[in-house]
Amino acid sequence: MTDFTQTRQQFILPEGVCYLDGNSLGPLPKATSARVAQTVSDEWGAHLITAWNSCDWMAKPRALGDRIGRLIGAEPGHTVIGDTLSIKVFQALAAALKLNPDRRVILSDTGNFPSDLYIAEGLLKLLPVGYELRTVAPEDVAAHITEDVAVTLLTEVDYRTGRRHDMAALTKRAHDCGALTVWDLAHSAGAFAVDLAGCSADFAVGCTYKYLNAGPGAPAFIYVSPRHAERAEPALAGWLGHKMPFAFDIDYKAGDGIDRMRVGTPPVIQMAALEAALDIWDTVDMQALRTRALELGDRFIARVEAATDLVLVTPRDPSQRGSQVSFAHPEGYAIMQALIARGVIGDFRAPDILRFGITPLYLDETDIDHAADQLIDIVATDAWDREEFKQRKAVT
Repeated sequence: MTDFTQTRQQFILPEGVCYLDGNSLGPLPKATSARVAQTVSDEWGAHLITAWNSCDWMAKPRALGDRIGRLIGAEPGHTVIGDTLSIKVFQALAAALKLNPDRRVILSDTGNFPSDLYIAEGLLKLLPVGYELRTVAPEDVAAHITEDVAVTLLTEVDYRTGRRHDMAALTKRAHDCGALTVWDLAHSAGAFAVDLAGCSADFAVGCTYKYLNAGPGAPAFIYVSPRHAERAEPALAGWLGHKMPFAFDIDYKAGDGIDRMRVGTPPVIQMAALEAALDIWDTVDMQALRTRALELGDRFIARVEAATDLVLVTPRDPSQRGSQVSFAHPEGYAIMQALIARGVIGDFRAPDILRFGITPLYLDETDIDHAADQLIDIVATDAWDREEFKQRKAVT
């Protein structure tokens, strides 16, 4: 059983701050600075370019991918890290379409993260006329997985509401109709146990700077099912996805399995930060994490609903939500700014949603109660109704 009082001690949490925004950017693990410094000084500084071999830099994307793979239920050897989430969405989506050449429809939902939809739209502009991105309400996805759908592109947990898709049921529905699946795990990895292999998912992607605490700009990951690993064609054929990168062939030859989904040079310094964060995750029991997150989330919901008119938009059913709690209010942005000014950090998503990440690695009942009490007071006293709290900042 995971001791969350111990995991809390492994993070830098600024004094006077109650941090409920780990669903956007995880806090800094205490070990990260030293690990990054070691990589810079002892590896890059001491070994120069020879560190690619002597310090195993080239092998780390696969090694780190497998450590993430434990958290997302992936088979060993089928997850790799590198590049950005948008690039990984493009790769997965393009490969899935190529594997299902007789179909022309990408099915997604209106609650999906806009960047995923932008990537899909951009990809379709590069393909022959006749391809379509079709979006439906999140709750209507299953009914719209039909015989003309090539691939579903779904984020498992809605970034605004925290609503969770049923991965197993939707993947089965897709396969029964001859479609493939691409799952975005940006709000799943590190929030609860994912079972890609058990659900027979085809492709999955995700980021490491949210719940996984690898820092701003941390690399993304991509998973390809074993049944597709040797057939998936990477649309972005980067040199590190080549079968023999240092043969410097003019013609591209895809690498073996998941290696073909590598594109550019791995971000070595950022990988060091991810490595330090995963040292914490190696000690975490995912079922214990999930149980604890639901307890804290229910506690927060109960306190806020009992004393405010904020409208809960996160599903009450634990099986249908991720690890965040979202409330709606017409003055949601100003309320959140007032809350941040008091040292309680969540975030806002247009048009009216206040989001709170429930992250047991470093949050406990005291944090939850303090955040709820401050939110209740701000709403009850209209403390949000100040011009300074209504001025929109670049990042909300």
